[in-house]
Amino acid sequence: MITASLVIYHNSRREINTLLDSVLRSPIDKLYIIDNSRHDLYRALEQRSPRICYIHNINDGYGAAHNIAMREAIRLRAKYHIVINPDIYFSEGTIESLIKYMDNHKDIGWVMPKILYPSGEVQHLCKLLPTPYDLIIRRFLPSRLLGRVRDKFNPKISDREVNMPYLSGCFMFLRVSALRKVGLFDERFFMYGEDLDLSRRMHRQYKTIYYPGAAVVHAHRAESYHSGRMLWVHIENIAIYFNKWGWFFDPERRKVNKKVRREILKR
Repeated sequence: MITASLVIYHNSRREINTLLDSVLRSPIDKLYIIDNSRHDLYRALEQRSPRICYIHNINDGYGAAHNIAMREAIRLRAKYHIVINPDIYFSEGTIESLIKYMDNHKDIGWVMPKILYPSGEVQHLCKLLPTPYDLIIRRFLPSRLLGRVRDKFNPKISDREVNMPYLSGCFMFLRVSALRKVGLFDERFFMYGEDLDLSRRMHRQYKTIYYPGAAVVHAHRAESYHSGRMLWVHIENIAIYFNKWGWFFDPERRKVNKKVRREILKR
């Protein structure tokens, strides 16, 4: 069994339906739509397929909402669970390719495919474990000034497999047995940072692989760049991450990043 979860909050119906078209053409057995909106107008989405389970939820955070579905995946003994953002879509054969890859690599807990903008340009979303400096300069300085500092934290890898400690949460193909061992999203994170935290915990015990042999499209909106409220939420949750793992003293971060840089240079 393959399950998936989608968390929505007043998203556009068109965006959601585009994703549902992709999901319903795939071998995903059950899609949980966790709706954190103030109303349950999207309950009608269940009518599209018996494979869709709609849950109207109190908005206690992005990770907490996905955890509802991941607990169901564990209860149902699903083999894989996919965390999907509402602004994702993909072609037929994508999920099959990821299933085959994971079936052939039992030591991988999480695989992220190549992530594309709608234009076809690659989004470079596999990264090293960040320092506070990495996240501050990435968020507030113009891209033309970031240069080598940005590339060191976020190497532009597009066409080779790499075991990276920080994979994006926009599309997470997860082994459910690994989730049982590592744990689900830390619900102290309301939104932002929860993917970094889970990626780091998963990387401790399993490979977390960027796999360019499959691709999905991500119509990325970067809401914290356009909303003062979401920027503040972002800052608060990144602070939770560094309070948990260490701000400037983090020996594990140094060790992991050093190992990953060596692997990248080998190739």
